[in-house]
Amino acid sequence: MSNEKEDAVQQTSEQAPTEEQGGQPAGHEELTLMLEDARAKADEHWEQLLRANAELDNLRRRAKQDVESAHKYALEKFALELLPVKDSLEMGLAAASDEATAEEAVKQLREGTELTLKMLTNAMEKFGIKEIDPQGQPFDPELHQAMSMQETDEYPPNTVMAVMQKGYLLNDRLIRPAMVVVSKAKS
Repeated sequence: MSNEKEDAVQQTSEQAPTEEQGGQPAGHEELTLMLEDARAKADEHWEQLLRANAELDNLRRRAKQDVESAHKYALEKFALELLPVKDSLEMGLAAASDEATAEEAVKQLREGTELTLKMLTNAMEKFGIKEIDPQGQPFDPELHQAMSMQETDEYPPNTVMAVMQKGYLLNDRLIRPAMVVVSKAKS
């Protein structure tokens, strides 16, 4: 058993640092290099994290500005489409006030109004605004608001007899129901 102890002591002494090695165990330089490499990688990853966080903050700020801008100028294109309608109405008023005969003025006013209405209708359709004119159609409570009911033989029950005010959809979403008079069977 003493031989085993002696062998173990001898192996330990062989692994122990010698003065020639500067008092450091073999492999210490390798561990130091690995540690320095790990620190360099950690520093590099830290820098990447800081840059990524800064980029994310900039992206959030730009997105917030874009949303604010979109809200602020959302109606710009629609407004640009309406400006010619306003111009046309102003020209119509100016033409009606000229010294033309009453008959000519009424004719010019009518033509100008028809053209202006057509311009407005085109502008609205361009932006997804559709008219609801349910004359003669079955009553639909999702799209129509019944203002009154009248007995009649002319229309089947629950049919729109008259449209008091047209309704409108914006991209197939109701923004104003059509106000209608609905038929009912005579009692």
